Amino acid sequence: MAGPAVTRLPGPGRLALPLLPLLLLLPARPAAGAPHYEPTWESLDSRPLPAWFDQAKFGIFIHWGVYSVPSFGSEWFWWYWQEKQRPEYVKFMKRNYPPDFKYEDFGPQFTAQFFNASHWADLFQASGAKYIVLTTKHHEGFTLWGSQYSWNWNAVDEGPKRDIVKELKVAIRNRTALHFGLYYSLFEWFNPLFLEDQFSSFHKRQFPVSKMLPELYELVNNYQPELLWADGDGGAPDSYWNSTGFLAWLYNESPVRDIVVTNDRWGAGTICKHGGYYTCQDRYHPGHIMPHKWENCMTIDKVSWGYRRNAGICDYFTIEELVKQLVETVSCGGNLLMNIGPTRDGIISPIFEERLRQMGTWLSVNGEAIYGTHTWRSPNDTVTPDVWYTFKPKENLVYAIFLKWPTSGYLFLGEPKAIWSSTMVKLLGHGQPLNWTSLEPSGIVVKLPQLTISQLPCQWGWTLSLTNVI
Repeated sequence: MAGPAVTRLPGPGRLALPLLPLLLLLPARPAAGAPHYEPTWESLDSRPLPAWFDQAKFGIFIHWGVYSVPSFGSEWFWWYWQEKQRPEYVKFMKRNYPPDFKYEDFGPQFTAQFFNASHWADLFQASGAKYIVLTTKHHEGFTLWGSQYSWNWNAVDEGPKRDIVKELKVAIRNRTALHFGLYYSLFEWFNPLFLEDQFSSFHKRQFPVSKMLPELYELVNNYQPELLWADGDGGAPDSYWNSTGFLAWLYNESPVRDIVVTNDRWGAGTICKHGGYYTCQDRYHPGHIMPHKWENCMTIDKVSWGYRRNAGICDYFTIEELVKQLVETVSCGGNLLMNIGPTRDGIISPIFEERLRQMGTWLSVNGEAIYGTHTWRSPNDTVTPDVWYTFKPKENLVYAIFLKWPTSGYLFLGEPKAIWSSTMVKLLGHGQPLNWTSLEPSGIVVKLPQLTISQLPCQWGWTLSLTNVI
């Protein structure tokens, strides 16, 4: 790919990057006897996934960067405007900015004026999420911390003049029980070092050695994320990024070696194949049980991950649709990572806040059927549509989450097989045992309580707990 002129590159393209010895960034080795992983995929993939991730089930993704300033079309604004020259992006710039305006001129306008990390943390806690993932650097290269390797193109030197990553980390850890995760794009669209490496078919490795790897070590050592969400390989293989070498350090020697979770985006060909858990693709939603732990990363805005001023109400998923995605994802063994895009000022817009609080309201009643659950032998019912199952084996509890309240007042479940003397059925948030009738050869019919709208334990989906069914 032909690179654009260096004159319109942000800080990393204008300044020579110093090479500091990476050994200075590394902590002491772990105590003898700790598991040791070699820098090979066979060894790294054998590491057990820290248990907290599977138990969490629901997280919040936050896409925030300089692209939040134009807030038009997509967080890929720079690429679509400059590289692809899509007509709607070119027209937007011609109508609103002078001819000599460059993308880096958006940097000072990324003010974060109303960003309040404590308010964000409280909202994320209220959503019922158990972890967050903040984009510390997207493909534009702008870092939300004062990276030593991104001079003049980071949130401490430009725009907010604040360490966004640190502020949010402190708020999350002081005010909530959420796990703190960080997203990091490996490549940068227009960094001249990456473009030169790309031109050499990645035989040269200037960019990962002088920029990407030092930044990753800096991120991990300074902010100690419990989840590291890699993205953006730029078509380069994992050997170019030295992903296995970095992950071996992360698992063996880093300050988060015992708790950190990673995904599968560590180079071309690794997605859905290597790493801690699989994402496979954006908005991955297989609809059936997967043998490997996976995550459905998706957006409340159906079009963009970053904030869009030109979004209409129909561009946002309703809470009914979001609950359905959560339930289906968890029933198939996945986690749901639901994305919001704050404004350039640091405001989480009312529609995003409403969706988060609605999800928290639903989880306050039905969270028992989500958090810490396992897949059952069948993820969904074979008789009644929109019924999904989760399972807690130690308690011998099966949860049937139904998204439509039957007008007949009876819910037909084809999968569970009742045990006459010991099966008990309850509606979460209601509490009283419900009457049921066994079907042959399997299945039960549950008589739901007659409740008014105001008496329903929640809206947008309900859960039956089934004790002692097979």
